[in-house]
Amino acid sequence: MRVRTLTGGLAAVLLLSGPLLNGPATAVPSAAVQRQATDDVVTYDASGAAEFKAAVEKGAAVWNESVEAVELRPAASGQRADVRIVADDGWPRSVPASLGSGTVYFGRQAVDRGYSTIRIAAHELGHLLGLPDRKPGPCSSLMSGASAGTSCTSPYPSAAEKAQVERNFEGAPAGALLGRR
Repeated sequence: MRVRTLTGGLAAVLLLSGPLLNGPATAVPSAAVQRQATDDVVTYDASGAAEFKAAVEKGAAVWNESVEAVELRPAASGQRADVRIVADDGWPRSVPASLGSGTVYFGRQAVDRGYSTIRIAAHELGHLLGLPDRKPGPCSSLMSGASAGTSCTSPYPSAAEKAQVERNFEGAPAGALLGRR
């Protein structure tokens, strides 16, 4: 995992807290107050994914291999997950609540028509990582979804899609996203 360094705001807090703690107010170089923060973690609950649970796990693994700024992890027992995955008989869709949070409906309609379950999982998780649909599109674009056809089974995001997810999560302070840690 890559580690991010947060500065600036923390330096101001330390600078201003000196007088409150009966200490002198001193300027502190930002390098002296750097805090290490791990990447953002998005937890998911695939317990409602029924027969698609393994596909969801593989779709999450694809994202974990593809980007460094965020990690998708199964929620621990008793932990409230950021993302809930539910199997249903409709078309696959995502309902984001915020970046890294929401519900994925793993619809059986697309599977019944021959679309790859791992590609569906990675595509729908991509929406919760902040990516829009890119239709019509080629198979090389994960977010082209069904427009790439049933012969397209690649679950991997394009370089541009990876870069967008990196930007989406790099721009947010560690742990500041709704539901994180």
